[in-house]
Amino acid sequence: MTALSLAVGLGLGGVAMQAGAADAPTLSKDDFEKAKTLYFQRCAGCHGVLRKGATGKNLEPENTMKLGQDRLERIITLGTEGGMNNFDDIMPKEDISLLATYIQMDPPKPPEMSLALMKERTKVYVDPKDYPAKPLHDRNWENFFLVIERDVGKVAVVDGDKHEIVAHIDTGYAVHVIKALEHSTVSKAENPGRFWYTMGRDGKLNKIDLWQTPDKMLVAETQIAYDARDVAISGDGKYVVGGAYWPPHFVIVDAMTMEPLKVVSSRGVNVDGDYVEESRVAAVYDTPNETSWLVSMKELGQMWQVDYSDIDNLRIEKIDSAKFLHDGFFDPTGRYFQIAANASNKMVVVDTKERKLEAMIDVGKLPHPGPGANWNDPKCGPVGGTTHLGEGTVTVWGNDPAGHPDQAWKVCYTVETDGPGLFIRTHPNSQYVWADQTKHPEPEVQQTIQVFDKDTHEIVKSIRITDKPGYAAVHTEFNADGTEVWVSVWNRKDSKEPNGEIVIFDAKTLEEKGRIKGFYAPTGKFNVHNRVEHVT
Repeated sequence: MTALSLAVGLGLGGVAMQAGAADAPTLSKDDFEKAKTLYFQRCAGCHGVLRKGATGKNLEPENTMKLGQDRLERIITLGTEGGMNNFDDIMPKEDISLLATYIQMDPPKPPEMSLALMKERTKVYVDPKDYPAKPLHDRNWENFFLVIERDVGKVAVVDGDKHEIVAHIDTGYAVHVIKALEHSTVSKAENPGRFWYTMGRDGKLNKIDLWQTPDKMLVAETQIAYDARDVAISGDGKYVVGGAYWPPHFVIVDAMTMEPLKVVSSRGVNVDGDYVEESRVAAVYDTPNETSWLVSMKELGQMWQVDYSDIDNLRIEKIDSAKFLHDGFFDPTGRYFQIAANASNKMVVVDTKERKLEAMIDVGKLPHPGPGANWNDPKCGPVGGTTHLGEGTVTVWGNDPAGHPDQAWKVCYTVETDGPGLFIRTHPNSQYVWADQTKHPEPEVQQTIQVFDKDTHEIVKSIRITDKPGYAAVHTEFNADGTEVWVSVWNRKDSKEPNGEIVIFDAKTLEEKGRIKGFYAPTGKFNVHNRVEHVT
């Protein structure tokens, strides 16, 4: 059972909740518990624990009961062109039916989580005084990839030079993001890229030491929530911040000991003037040129710039923008943060130096850049780009107000792809931009990556990564020098078997070089050098 499902069960005393309406569907206690877990695993990320909607639609009974059982089952089965995946290839009909019934019932409300409980759940596996002074192996750890193995609760460490899996590390359910200490212009810390921190869908925060032998790479962990999405490390290496979906808060943790230090609620009044209880923290990032984090308040439509130079007297600027803020990336200078406001169909730009809103750019339906991509365009100069959850386009805008003021924060061009996607990536040494199409409901599209030229803006190659039913292509990442591109074969259908692969391409010729096998549902992957140096 997932952490959030268990928490909900404890909060309700094990009693299944049912809708108040007399004609509402009902479920047995066992079926309710099963459906609750399914909803958390497959639906809550987009629709919310309380089902009020965000990237996905509002799924409260007043809306779902109007659609009825048959219509809801069909939507879950086939997905939608608007960016919702089909689930018929990974879920049996009886589970789809359970979910359709469950979302017509009142949503149960999970409990809160105290700082004391977080401290109880902190575990140290290797004492910091026993950390090695140099790597205990002869591998090039700065070209390691850390790969999320989603459904089995693991992270794979992969040698980027030798194309070998070094370790499978137990981390907890559905890691969403892995980050390390990144380069900062205002703070100095030792060995950036050595320690990596994971944040999972069960709220578990793990610390990984790449200098250790594989059996001791997991050095500590804590739990800061029942459901969470992102993590960041302060530029001085002292603190880690974890952003939670439930309870709605973020938590500051000691980066060395992993002891939770401070909890800050994210509930508040949104940009429309309405109080929001389920105000989720979707993204947290260290600002490269300031002693602060950017913390996105998804439902509030605000970016909070949180100064960590004095955590006892926390300074927070609350920057109004648009809903629903999800994920983003910095421009090449590290001054401007570009983040998707999904439901508003905008990219929001925050000036981290002035700590205020810089711009909002109208883009396509439901933008989702993931870690994002920056490159140079012959016409517009430096640009950034995003894929979209709701349509098959890549939108590209100028992001250099100092050198190209006439092009800054304006759409430069769009590229039409075959389907909606999750991630876009490139590298300064590459001529190409890679976009996945994972959110399209048709298998042949969601299994295909499209590559376009930075100068001509034309798609030069469509690469079908796999043709196995229930498998998808997702997330591209370059190696340290930009000569290789790695793409995940996400074995959604049998994700708890080691049938996933990473396909490696020559970044110049776009030809396949090889495959690394033996992964459990590989999704996102993060190259040490590129992430530490903000290479996009």
